[in-house]
Amino acid sequence: MSDPVNSPAHYASGAIECIDAIEASMTAEEFQGYCKGNLIKYSWRYRNKGGVQDLGKARWYLDRLIASWQGNA
Repeated sequence: MSDPVNSPAHYASGAIECIDAIEASMTAEEFQGYCKGNLIKYSWRYRNKGGVQDLGKARWYLDRLIASWQGNA
C-alpha cells in the first residue's frame, strides 16, 4: 500500500529514492535549505491544498532537517 507522505510510489520507482539523490547532489548546508524550503511550503499551503497530508509532509521535511542537522552538528 502506498504511503503518500513517507514513501510516495512516484518517488521510489528506481534503485534510489529521489530525496537521496537530491541529498547526494548537495552540500549538507544546501540540503538543509532544501528541507527548510519544503517545510515552509507545505506548512504554508496546507489549509488551501493538501490538508493533513501536507502537514504530514511538512513534518517529514522537519524530521529530515533535524536528522541532517544532527549529522553535521
